[in-house]
Amino acid sequence: MSRALVIGAGPAGLMAAGALARAGVSVVVAEAKPSVGRKFLMAGKSGLNLTKDEELVKFRAQYGAASGVLAPMLAAFGPEQTQAWARALGQEVFTGSSGRVFPKVMKASPLLRAWLAEVTGLGVEIRTRWRWVGWDGAEWRFETPQGPQRMAPDCVVLAMGGASWQRLGSDGAWAAQFTPDVAPFAPANAGLDMAWSSHMAKVYGQPLKAVSFQAGALTSRGEAVISARGLEGGGLYPLTPALREGEALFADLLPDLDEAMVRERLARPRGKESLSNHLRKVLRLDPVKLALLQEFARPLPDDLAPTLKRLPLRHLGLRPMDEAISTAGGLRFDALDAGLMLCSRPGVFACGEMLDWEAPTGGYLLTGCLATGLWAGQHAALWLKNSAA
Repeated sequence: MSRALVIGAGPAGLMAAGALARAGVSVVVAEAKPSVGRKFLMAGKSGLNLTKDEELVKFRAQYGAASGVLAPMLAAFGPEQTQAWARALGQEVFTGSSGRVFPKVMKASPLLRAWLAEVTGLGVEIRTRWRWVGWDGAEWRFETPQGPQRMAPDCVVLAMGGASWQRLGSDGAWAAQFTPDVAPFAPANAGLDMAWSSHMAKVYGQPLKAVSFQAGALTSRGEAVISARGLEGGGLYPLTPALREGEALFADLLPDLDEAMVRERLARPRGKESLSNHLRKVLRLDPVKLALLQEFARPLPDDLAPTLKRLPLRHLGLRPMDEAISTAGGLRFDALDAGLMLCSRPGVFACGEMLDWEAPTGGYLLTGCLATGLWAGQHAALWLKNSAA
């Protein structure tokens, strides 16, 4: 029986391990942390957004420059297959008003338990606290609680993550072993540093709702949260590629009204009301939007409509990479073949956030990890079969 090694026990690694085991391969999964799926479980604390229920063409477009190379993988395991996979593991799902898909229990742990039971039931062995530290010829070296260990598998699938959330296991340290096949890491789905003035303290922790954001050619409608350190949230994350390039950020505080409608409402009789009360009454601006207006538009112009529709949000740049939900950069696709095997190392495949792609939150990131993990596992099994022929 052929022997496969999977390094990394996150979603991509577990998916690859299952695919190999179903193909009749003996599989060992090596995980550096004391337990598996740590980032998966952390994501589940906010509801575990599995995927987004939308047409595949629209879904695939969210992967930007990598959408073409990921197309066959997402066609094989996209939104529909992700939902079916969760149901097959006993986890019913539902689709929210935004199209996002969640387990009905709104937790990651039941799904992970069922998934691990399936994978280990296929004969997969999982070894935790096994940290890969390099190779020596055909042998892969590990630091373990039992001391240095070596393995000489017939094929390897790498699923070691990107370079964010180091405490959960994705530290990007593996990249030094694969220079020059690695594009530099950069934050993705990241918040912004803001140099707030003192008056913003009254809205710390409060959500900024019903806003449309723009940076360069990218736009996104969604929520963000004002924090003492800055601004973060799903409404901002899709703009990270443009913000990384230094594009200015603007907010449309009234995305359901055009500029003429805003101007007409502002012209309604104000009487003795303060401007703030007038804005609350005629435009329904909440305290968070009013605070942002005071922060970035003082002194207020006579014609306020254009400012309300395109308020510049001056910032200090993206938050540190380790605070980002994910990263861009990683193993370049031109260093891999169509089956995600490294051109420089036959029999070694890669998947998940190790690859040079990024996608916004909203289910795209997790579905991409599952799809590439399955693809790498299946093609690793095919490579083993062909090698033995």
